[in-house]
Amino acid sequence: MIIIGIDPGTATTGYGVLEKKGSVLKHITYGAITTPKEDVIEERLHTIYNRLNALLDEYEPEVLALEKLFFGNNVTTALTVGRSVGVIMLAAVQRQIPCFEYRPVEVKLAVTGYGGAEKRQIQIMVKQLLGLPQIPKPDDAADALAIAICHAHSAHLTTLNRSLKR
Repeated sequence: MIIIGIDPGTATTGYGVLEKKGSVLKHITYGAITTPKEDVIEERLHTIYNRLNALLDEYEPEVLALEKLFFGNNVTTALTVGRSVGVIMLAAVQRQIPCFEYRPVEVKLAVTGYGGAEKRQIQIMVKQLLGLPQIPKPDDAADALAIAICHAHSAHLTTLNRSLKR
């Protein structure tokens, strides 16, 4: 199974692509889609959409996993990032790629075994779990790989849960 993990944002959207064969995870690629600060939001979303479509065309993932938004008091940030989530989900649904969202605590638990793990601990575990020579940069790419790992570890249960809700 090919999984693309996405850490959504309007300035930087991290991505990570993994292949899962049995219980083995293999890193395929990672990186970030960046947008210029001076661009209006519509242009930034268009850039994210176009670059994500190129990634989906190139790697043909079977599933897209992304971080579920949680912004306690910062409603403006939540709304802005929510726009990028909409664009990401649109690109996936146009290709009939199922989307799964994971809360940060679920990602931390799946990657480190501890829901309160610090960012550095997650980065180190991503490096170790995927056998990478160094911690992925930028941080958004490491986060996207962590999200993909989370889905790889919980895909069976998440898919079962989704089918029970229908």
